[in-house]
Amino acid sequence: MASSSDPNGGTSVKPQKQILLNAFDMFTVGHLSFGQWRNPKDRAKDKRRDLTYWTDLAKLLDKGGFVGLFLADTFGPYDTYKGSAEPSVRTGAQWPMADPVIPVSAMAAVTKNLGFAITTSTSYEQAYVVAKRFSTFDHLTKGRFGWNIVTSWKESASKAVGLPLIEHDTRYSNADEYLRVLYKLWEGSWSDTALVEDAEKGIYSDYSQIRAIHHHGKFHVDAPFLTDPSLQRTPVLFQAGTSPAGIKFGSTHAEGIFVAGLSPHVVATRVKAIREGAIAAGRDPYSVKVFAMITPIIGKDEEDAKRKYEEALKYVLIEGGLAQFSATTGIDVSQFDLDHELTEEDVASHLQRIHSSLYNLRYRGDDVPKLTPRNLGTVTAIGGNGAMPVGTAAQVADVFQEWVDIADIDGFNIGYVVTPGSFEDAVEYLVPELRSRGLLPEAIPENEPAPTFREQIYGLGQKGLRSDHPGFKYKYDTYQDTVAKEDAAKTAPAEH
Repeated sequence: MASSSDPNGGTSVKPQKQILLNAFDMFTVGHLSFGQWRNPKDRAKDKRRDLTYWTDLAKLLDKGGFVGLFLADTFGPYDTYKGSAEPSVRTGAQWPMADPVIPVSAMAAVTKNLGFAITTSTSYEQAYVVAKRFSTFDHLTKGRFGWNIVTSWKESASKAVGLPLIEHDTRYSNADEYLRVLYKLWEGSWSDTALVEDAEKGIYSDYSQIRAIHHHGKFHVDAPFLTDPSLQRTPVLFQAGTSPAGIKFGSTHAEGIFVAGLSPHVVATRVKAIREGAIAAGRDPYSVKVFAMITPIIGKDEEDAKRKYEEALKYVLIEGGLAQFSATTGIDVSQFDLDHELTEEDVASHLQRIHSSLYNLRYRGDDVPKLTPRNLGTVTAIGGNGAMPVGTAAQVADVFQEWVDIADIDGFNIGYVVTPGSFEDAVEYLVPELRSRGLLPEAIPENEPAPTFREQIYGLGQKGLRSDHPGFKYKYDTYQDTVAKEDAAKTAPAEH
């Protein structure tokens, strides 16, 4: 297990790095390798039809050294390229889509240590509903649940749910308040001893130790939390936005931040900004674990890896990649010649979208291809807008080490080209290589109790939020909200 230098403190001393691995998937046929659903070796079409896809994958990851399974989600199609959703629908680029929440319970039932991070938007669901659902998951997974917090940038998604698309920075200010409502519910409504379960006295819960939460702002809650505290209380919090507003939000609230770039040099400045933001928020900068997206193609030797890459190219649907790239940058690249080299100016007016795509365009290095629609369509169609090293386990491990050294990241979200084959290769070849270098923690012994998701990130004993996390101040024993205190003053008997 990885650990920060002090599980409760605010030190800024850089600890010795041992990386963390998440698997990255989505409940769709084409997550970030568009067209591979045509490959006979790919099981992505089974995701919506066969629960064993998910249980088999979970068992593989659980035994294979992965800390978590990170599940992306969205509500609307990619519809920027050619001004239509037709290319993404036709190529299966994150279409069709099902609900990633559903298979989590089944996966938890067949695993012991693997954590599960589910994507849910702060813009489309009420905080109380999310709090209840996530506490339930944390109970049933025995503390192995996490939340990937998104604020939702797609206009097609806002149209789908019948709500207006909120301005970029406002989405993050809303999300900040949303999180504070959740902290009040998860951390502040029940005392640690409120659940009594005394059969002899007939007392299940102690009413005097459960209080209503009163929050009156953008969001309104006047109720006690309905669900008793789970092992972690607050699930492990992840976030992926790297705009200035996104970095401020993430470095304040997130315990893990997801970054993407074609080169470690692309993400290094953002990681530095995240660390600085954490310090400004009063947190240990290395308590915020940064995960880079990467899609390795690993072979038993170089020739095997090259063969797998060449096979993947046979199934690539470039328009799927262009649909994804156009949507995330906000610019319809169909207006350019396929060999036009895109510039920052081409997308500068589209900052409501995903900033990692803009950072990729700013970077001009020998380790990335010329950024033309033709190249981007191919690159994006295998692994999205993240790196894609091809080689032996040793060569890929060298790339991982380079990313750690240059970008100061803490781990990786490993994507797939074909599933489960790419994950099987990571378990068979890459994990042993990383462990032999001391880069990856050893397997948790079978006879040891299962850790919570948070303990796998911070170390045994850290089930709940760290003391330097903003949610910690909302704990039952220390937190009193202003409205509750005002109500108490109104009802207090007058002094004589």
